[in-house]
Formats: sequence, structure tokens, C-alpha cells
Amino acid sequence: RLVCGNLAAIRELEETIARFKGAESCLVFSTGYMANVGIIAGVFGRDDTIFCDRLNHASIIDGIILSQAKFKRYPHNDMEALEEMLLLRTTTGFRRRGIITDSVFSMDGDIAPLDKIVALAQKYDCLVMVDEAHALGVLGHNGRGAAEHFGVEDKIDIQMGTLSKAAGSFGAYCCGSKELIEFLVNKARSFIYTTALPPAVAASARKAVEIIRDEPALRQKLWANTDYFRRAVTALGFNTLASSTPIIPVVVGESSAAVEFSRRLLEEGIFVSAVRPPTVPAGTARLRLTVMATHTRQDLEYTLEKLKIIGKELALV
Repeated sequence: RLVCGNLAAIRELEETIARFKGAESCLVFSTGYMANVGIIAGVFGRDDTIFCDRLNHASIIDGIILSQAKFKRYPHNDMEALEEMLLLRTTTGFRRRGIITDSVFSMDGDIAPLDKIVALAQKYDCLVMVDEAHALGVLGHNGRGAAEHFGVEDKIDIQMGTLSKAAGSFGAYCCGSKELIEFLVNKARSFIYTTALPPAVAASARKAVEIIRDEPALRQKLWANTDYFRRAVTALGFNTLASSTPIIPVVVGESSAAVEFSRRLLEEGIFVSAVRPPTVPAGTARLRLTVMATHTRQDLEYTLEKLKIIGKELALV
């Protein structure tokens, strides 16, 4: 884009996302991975310290490593541990400090307590960056994500998200101040040195954001499906961890069992990924069930029946 110029479709996508998110400005990246790597390595450097949830996505981890900032991981969603770490480092030398977290964790389906994270960030003078990949279109009254859900949109410095989950398209975005976006245009290497989204992809992503904005009934259907399905899966005896979103894990344990469970479901016409180490810790291999607004009650009941039958045959329930 910096060499050949912008196309109208990309500018319109960025403007649409910025208006939807209530942000001053927006920059579109080619993928979520490239967004996280480019943002983090652009904003932070070797004189900075980053506090990172232990279950954050790999792209966040890689961005922190590339930034060369001091890398401090706190136990998952443990705010007491995070504050202890912030206290221990309040007098050490650093240029800036940041707290980075997923808002919805992609393998557990739970939500980061952004209200508490923001409070700690204000108390200890930290920047906050949130990855809303699995929250855009899902959380918040208007579908703007977990930041809206917790009422802290104006207190988060960097909001990143993807267009390949609820939006069903491709690409990613960063929302923030005009100064932040102008800085990233000139500093984020994963934006500068790669190909822009094709205009057809940008246009489809813009339309998807407009649908999220204008058709709340889809989100209501999604949550009705999610609440029904999670209760039913739990009632079957499966371990769904602390999931409170449409991402519903079914912890199986061993990788071989998860793969076999996934294979058996596919034979029945149900596509459910088996997630195993190193994506999740050893001994916690799982199926990742993902509910959609377009699933019918018949779809969900059929899946529940197959989960019950195959789970019993594999001695998992």
C-alpha cells in the first residue's frame, strides 16, 4: 500500500470499522497474525516490559519476542498475580509497560476480565492492548466486542481484531488514536512489507461488519444456540472448562482420543477440530465445538446425540 497506493475498498473498510468501534482511526492488516506481530513489535521495544496472559494466542507471543521487550507472563486471568507482578516492577527501569490479553480465549472459550485489567493499567500506568478476534460480532450490546461488554472501550489503547471469525472474511484491524495508526503505518513491518487485501476481500469484510452492526437478531440467535448447547453438552458429562462464549471446549485428555473422537464425528457429518499439544497443554487435548447463529436446533440436537453415543463408545463419559 505504501508503494502502490490505497484502493477505495480498503479505505472504506477502515473507515467502517473505525466508526463501528467508535475509534479515531483504523488500520487493516492482511492477517491477524501479521497484525499482532506488527503492532506489538512496532509499539514496544527492548526498553519496555510487557505483561501477557499465559493463554494468549501464539501471534501475541511472537510479537512480544520480536519486540525484544521484557516478557512477563501472568497466570491465566489471575488479576492478583498480575498486580503482584506490577508491584514488583514499579521501581525498575523501563520506558513503558503494557498489558496484552486476548479478550476471548480461543481454546478455552472464557473471557478476560477487561474491567479489572483496565483498572490495574490505570493504577500502574500501563498501556492496554486487547485482541478481540473471537469477540467481534459476539460480545457487547452492539457486537463491538469484550471492550464494549465491559464498558471500557475508551480506556483501551490498542484494539486489535480479525475479520475471519464472526465476520467470515479475511484480514485484521487495529483501532486506536490517529497518532497510533499513523505511527503503525510507518513502523509496523508486517503492514509495510506485504501485499494489501484484494479489494473484493475488503469489500466483503466491510459488508460483514455492516451486517454485524445492523442485524442484532443474528447475535441473539447465536447466544440462544450457545446457551442451549453448552448446558446440554455439560449435562452429558463432558468437561467444558469455564467457557462462557460460543467456543465450547470438550476436554478429552489424550491426543489420540481427541483425534479419534473428531474422526468419528466427521464420519457422521459433523466437523469438529481436535486440538492438541502444543496448542494446548499436554493431557488437555480437546474438541473445540464452535456454535454459529446459522445452526438450527435440529443441527444441535443431532450433534448432541452423536457426542453422547461416540463419547460413551470411547469411554469418555
